[in-house]
Amino acid sequence: MKHRWILITIVAILALQGCIQTIAVRSMSGIFQNGIATYMEESDLQLARESLGSTLKLIETLIKTDPNNKDLLVYAAQGYQAYGLAFCEDIDDERARTFYLRGKEYGLRALTQNKHFVQGLDGTLEQFRVGVLTFSKNDVPAIFWTAFNWGSYINITRSDVTALADIPKVLELISFVLHHDSAYYYGAAYVFLGTIEATTPKALGGNPDKAKEYFEKALALNNGTFLLTHVYYAKSYAVQEQNKALFDSLLSIVETTPLDIAPNIRLPNAVAKEKAKRLRERESDFFEEG
Repeated sequence: MKHRWILITIVAILALQGCIQTIAVRSMSGIFQNGIATYMEESDLQLARESLGSTLKLIETLIKTDPNNKDLLVYAAQGYQAYGLAFCEDIDDERARTFYLRGKEYGLRALTQNKHFVQGLDGTLEQFRVGVLTFSKNDVPAIFWTAFNWGSYINITRSDVTALADIPKVLELISFVLHHDSAYYYGAAYVFLGTIEATTPKALGGNPDKAKEYFEKALALNNGTFLLTHVYYAKSYAVQEQNKALFDSLLSIVETTPLDIAPNIRLPNAVAKEKAKRLRERESDFFEEG
């Protein structure tokens, strides 16, 4: 009997420790929210890269303590998408794919806490759509970052037919975001749609006119201060339409706009300037001579 009570006491202590750890982890959500805001204000890309790498590993450590913490899962999805886009995509496709897949999986871990979504995840497009419609506006961040990772992976994996087959599901997620909060993350859902429409061949359903419309909607929502809008407008639509004048104009805006035009998004705008520089260096590859 004595041994039994000792065992019960030990189990109780361990359970209490687990609860305390979980409470401690959850109390950090506000700190991470403030941390993201501070991170977005950084303009030094090297410092940002080093900081994000460390932060992501910390977030993953906390997720091991509290595996179903939706806030942490969404932070991880956002962080891996940012790392892939900002620091890998232009120089190492394989690393970018790895990080986009990690981000997608963390996003899906948050979304699959909704049992109705789980039922449609691997089903038909209609079943998937029905599952998505069971979410609310509060789920926009989780849906957006899941879709952005998923779509970013597809966009740099165009030779993979299996990946391309998932585009309709990604579009369902993006449509949800536009319906509930089209201005979320500076209208980036429209940037995403514009890129998809512009880079998909017309024979496969791509529509340059729609692409232009989406980019213009994004610019209207963010007042032209979210410079990645101009970068992807140039990289996708202007290049596909062989509109060199537009390409030059859009990149010139990125190059001449001061980072302090929007102090709260210095980092994505610094990333946009670096991407614009890379596009300039490859300009002759994009446009036919004459």
